[in-house]
Amino acid sequence: MVIVILGIVSAVATSRYARYTREARIAALNGLAGAIRSSVQIVRMRYYANGTNTTPVTLAGGITVAVATNPLVRRGLPLSTAAGLPRAVNVANTFTYTAGGAQGTYNFPTPIANCFVRYTAATGAVTITTTGC
Repeated sequence: MVIVILGIVSAVATSRYARYTREARIAALNGLAGAIRSSVQIVRMRYYANGTNTTPVTLAGGITVAVATNPLVRRGLPLSTAAGLPRAVNVANTFTYTAGGAQGTYNFPTPIANCFVRYTAATGAVTITTTGC
């Protein structure tokens, strides 16, 4: 009887642990997405404040961020290259960044399929994918 009760308690605890782990991952991705959105706007405003002919953009602490200069729609947005967005967002080894020409992706250090944040340099958009979390 005791073994049956322990089995039931174990099954309930395991499913709750999995749910809490998923919720924690999604919360971490949402926090990262907010940090990216804020960083994009800070870089863009710094670009305009310094004069649009000054590239790369230099942030506090001397950090430089490569930005788009043409066309006008994307002017001042951080690029999705290694010299762009990841220099503006400090994740302190919590996430890894994979640079791309049009998009860059932040993932957990041990990648989880379909559980990441993607930045699109052309629009400055940040999308979160949580189906695999």
